[in-house]
Amino acid sequence: STTSSVNETEISHFSSLASTWWDPHGPSRPLHLMNPHRHDFIRSCLSSSPSSPSPPLSYLDVGCGGGIFAESASRLPTTHTVTGIDASPAILTVARSHAKRDPSLSQKLTYLNTPIESLVLPPVDIVTCFEVIEHVDYPSQFLSELVKFVKPGGWVVMSTIARTWASWVTTNLVAEDILGVVPRGTHDWNKYLHEYELREWFAKENAREGQKKWGEARVMGVVFVPGCGWKEVRGSEKIGNYFFGVQRL
Repeated sequence: STTSSVNETEISHFSSLASTWWDPHGPSRPLHLMNPHRHDFIRSCLSSSPSSPSPPLSYLDVGCGGGIFAESASRLPTTHTVTGIDASPAILTVARSHAKRDPSLSQKLTYLNTPIESLVLPPVDIVTCFEVIEHVDYPSQFLSELVKFVKPGGWVVMSTIARTWASWVTTNLVAEDILGVVPRGTHDWNKYLHEYELREWFAKENAREGQKKWGEARVMGVVFVPGCGWKEVRGSEKIGNYFFGVQRL
């Protein structure tokens, strides 16, 4: 379908990396190093609003890949359930195989091979979408599907990359072409999204609904420092990688 969020070229690219997903020193190393910041940002979102849901929390991890975040969220004592979805059968085979190593996850963690448009699931407390939206062809429609799964009081939490000359240099030229820390073809600079574009999308949703259905966005910029990992840098959301969170009121 021309309106599907699934890009077969993108799926093929990431499926080719499936076997190395859990290698902390392999192509997915930046994702492993990013994971603690994902949890930090979610905690900051939840603590910022008195109407945030209380534990135990339910999660939907969209574009979960091999399960780096989904597994870690499942291990939290504050978590009730985690549903991870991905359009790549190859990657989900890796995710399920890795999760079986920890029997304690079986009651909390479920993986589904489905695009967001075909998902049938009750709304959850937290919908996460990390390093995904810059890989879909129709981000506006993708967001429209994503937000359907958020409970009132719950949060949508994403991470992506601003579309600037600096992000092209760091992600495409340096990370892919020069250092090779990310496989070539991973990023399409034209699909990057500014944080103000995401803010505008949720503002339009409020206008369309005729009421303030979504709260003020929270943003955290992060910068990758070779040899050190990701560091929070105030203001860097304007030029590169950032987290974006918004609460459904």
